[in-house]
Amino acid sequence: MNTDTISKINILPSKIISTKKIAIIGLGYVGLPLAVEFGKKYHTVGFDINQERVEELNAGVDNTLEVEDSLLKSVLIKDDVSQDFNKKGLKISANSTDISDCNVFIITVPTPTDKHHRPVLTPLYKASETVGEVLKKGDIVIYESTVYPGVTEEECVPVLERISGLKFNTDFFCGYSPERINPGDKKHTVTKILKVTSGSTPEIAEVVDQLYRSVITAGTFKASSLKVAEAAKVIENSQRDLNIAFVNELSKIFNLLGIDTHEVLEAAGTKWNFLPFKPGLVGGHCIGVDPYYLAQKAQEVGYHPEIILAGRRLNDTMGKYVAGEIVKLMVRKDIRVKGANVLMLGITFKENCPDIRNTKAIDVFHELKSYDLNVSIYDPWASVEEVKEEYGITITNELPAIKYDTIVLTVAHNENKTLDLSKLKKEVSVVYDVKGFFDKEKVDARL
Repeated sequence: MNTDTISKINILPSKIISTKKIAIIGLGYVGLPLAVEFGKKYHTVGFDINQERVEELNAGVDNTLEVEDSLLKSVLIKDDVSQDFNKKGLKISANSTDISDCNVFIITVPTPTDKHHRPVLTPLYKASETVGEVLKKGDIVIYESTVYPGVTEEECVPVLERISGLKFNTDFFCGYSPERINPGDKKHTVTKILKVTSGSTPEIAEVVDQLYRSVITAGTFKASSLKVAEAAKVIENSQRDLNIAFVNELSKIFNLLGIDTHEVLEAAGTKWNFLPFKPGLVGGHCIGVDPYYLAQKAQEVGYHPEIILAGRRLNDTMGKYVAGEIVKLMVRKDIRVKGANVLMLGITFKENCPDIRNTKAIDVFHELKSYDLNVSIYDPWASVEEVKEEYGITITNELPAIKYDTIVLTVAHNENKTLDLSKLKKEVSVVYDVKGFFDKEKVDARL
């Protein structure tokens, strides 16, 4: 696709899209499902620097469980079809030469924060460098990673220009289409969630929009600019974070008043416009991270975002609060705290999902350990090896055959619903339910 073709995009966008060869950079929870969907209709190359991940996917296995193995195998192509743009399917590779003849690059790498909650754009820079090395005239680079407004044009484009030697909006173009993957959710999958799109020129915006519309059955919404699309993404999760912070604060208040928070929310929920948020631990790679990206940009332009940061501070302290409430209950029941055995049910950041990134269950674990409690963690979804590597602790996928002084439900995995708590707890014990998952009669307290 050359620059002469680009000038005609506003006339023949559907024809242009049909000749795309697409590269997806980053094959995690976001990139892989997207690559599979594009692979159904276009010649697609999924690129990842993790060789182990590439080998796993080429064997037709997705350990994130976002894509069924049978579906993954059905779109994989193994033969060398690098020059055949009409060949549908997905090639998985860790070799950047395999994306050298692609003309659309979609970057889906993670955007975490550091220990001081500052945005870490290193994965984005590295991915941009990889693409810059193979970027050609007429190519389009689309970013999906969550960022603060302005990152695509102010941070990523300069990298692309420097590495490629090409000029933005003359030789190559950009788009931004924020990811809306919900890990572990088999109902709201990638094609069933409306997609926001944008482009660096009106013509490219139309190309990007039609490209996504060809695979997203829920449809698309074309934003007016890259910055608007970036801002829309970052406030989606900031809004959820603030709403959960509100009910977390309510739970603290109602606990002091001796009122069950979940019963209050159930009663309030009978009004048609009451938002059904529940208290809990707010972790993961989106809700627990995105507000810091918006806060960073706000402070750069001289504004201190009081509400956003207040919500973050409150949610970040919930692990400590939960542990403190558990210890109080143990003391009230005359259970000796030091040396007591505690079983935590769950370490992943959410239910029915193996993702352990930025899980706040680890905060509960560390705070309980600070009271000299012996804490064991059972999680049938989490990888024992990944937890050990990420957090330096040992968990189990099998229920231990002993009884505990305290049981803490931290993650509402389906498997936990069938647990017989009477076989896990001692005669005098504490059962604390962070998620409001068990029947009220079975627990001593819930958040």
